[in-house]
Amino acid sequence: MKIVVLTNGWVLVGKLDGDMLTDASVIRRWGTSKGLGELANYGPLKETILDRLGTVVIERSNVLFEIDCGHGFGSDD
Repeated sequence: MKIVVLTNGWVLVGKLDGDMLTDASVIRRWGTSKGLGELANYGPLKETILDRLGTVVIERSNVLFEIDCGHGFGSDD
């Protein structure tokens, strides 16, 4: 799983393979006190709001950066 930060303020999480993000969600509210790193390391917190999307194709030129997620998001990685 990866958190993918896109242009225009979009922050998504899902399984990234090339330009395809599966099991994707928009992270509408981080709900953290220590930013995206906390979310990546520990998964969704009590105050986190995720909006499920399913599968999304992203334009790679719109990706600002990616963060590998720990097991809190259900990752097998």
